[in-house]
Amino acid sequence: MTPPAAETRTSRGPRSRTLDEQRLEFARGRYLAMPIAGAIAWTIVGIGGALLPVALASWVLFIATGSTFGLGVLVAKAIGEDLLGKNRASNWFDTLFFHTIMMSWLVFAIAIPFFMIEPTSLPLTVGILAGLMWIPFSWMIGHWIGLFHGIARTVLVLAAWCLFPQQRFVVIPAIIVAVYLVTIAVLAARPRS
Repeated sequence: MTPPAAETRTSRGPRSRTLDEQRLEFARGRYLAMPIAGAIAWTIVGIGGALLPVALASWVLFIATGSTFGLGVLVAKAIGEDLLGKNRASNWFDTLFFHTIMMSWLVFAIAIPFFMIEPTSLPLTVGILAGLMWIPFSWMIGHWIGLFHGIARTVLVLAAWCLFPQQRFVVIPAIIVAVYLVTIAVLAARPRS
């Protein structure tokens, strides 16, 4: 779907705003709810990995990471963030953001078959593939943090998968949580005007 450059939909009716104006509006958001939710989900995955056999830890990973968006909605409510865009004018970049989330869900189609062959691949595949949404997000907000998140997460998760074969369900979630904590700190401190 290609958005018209001169007109967009809003909750208050049509209004003329360019894509550049919409991108600036989008970039003013805090965007803390989703990384906080991701950090919570991957903390749960790491705890499950430390306490459970791989078969059960896999279920914890599937459920926790698959629930990240719902958890993000709850976190957004708790911190007063408008994650769903109900209290502001519609913006094509909100739509793009939700498409990146959908892209992250679709990567389970890669992770599941690989998991069926090698069960310990799950933290690697989901850890990297679900983190790729941060690359376009970086461009959307005009800030380097998304690039840092996507690249650091990919490199560190791959290294951990190779270096810690017996601890993949613990070390990889710990790395992802650490990357989320850096991301949260940078997003919280980033100027948004």
